[in-house]
Amino acid sequence: MREKIRRIYIDNSVVSGVFDKNDHPERVKPFWDAVFNGKIRVVLSDVLKEEVDDAPLHVRDFYSTIPESQIERIVSTDESYALAEQYIAAGIVTENSLNDSRHVALASVAGVDVLVSFNCTHIVTLNRILKYNAINVLSGYSQIEIRTPDEVIQ
Repeated sequence: MREKIRRIYIDNSVVSGVFDKNDHPERVKPFWDAVFNGKIRVVLSDVLKEEVDDAPLHVRDFYSTIPESQIERIVSTDESYALAEQYIAAGIVTENSLNDSRHVALASVAGVDVLVSFNCTHIVTLNRILKYNAINVLSGYSQIEIRTPDEVIQ
C-alpha cells in the first residue's frame, strides 16, 4: 500500500530552525529530509514568504532550495483574516502575535493535515491548541493538528 503524502503547513520557525543555536537543527533535519525525499508536501503561505523575506540571507537561501514539486502555495483571504481575528478576539493571542494567528487560520482554512512549528509560545502549546480548535469548531472548520517537526516524523 502506498503511503499518502501529507500536506503540512509550516511557519518560519521550521525554516529558520535549521540554523538555530539550540536543538532545533537536529530535530528539524529528519523533517526536511522527508520533504526533499518526496514524502511530505509543504504548504507555504504568503505570510511565511513575508517572514522569510525579512530573514537573514542564509534562511532565504535555504527557503529557495525547497523543491517546487513538494510545495503547495496558499495566500491569505478575507476568510483566513476573519478567522485570525476571531482567535485574537477570543484572547488566544494578542494583536502583537497577528502573524501567528494568521498561520493557524491559513492552515485551518486550507484543511491541511497538520501545522508544524517550533513556536512553543503562541502556537504549539496544549492550552492554545485547544482554544484554536474551539474557535475552529464554532466557526465551522475542522480541528487542526499542531505539532513540532520531530513529532510528525516519528
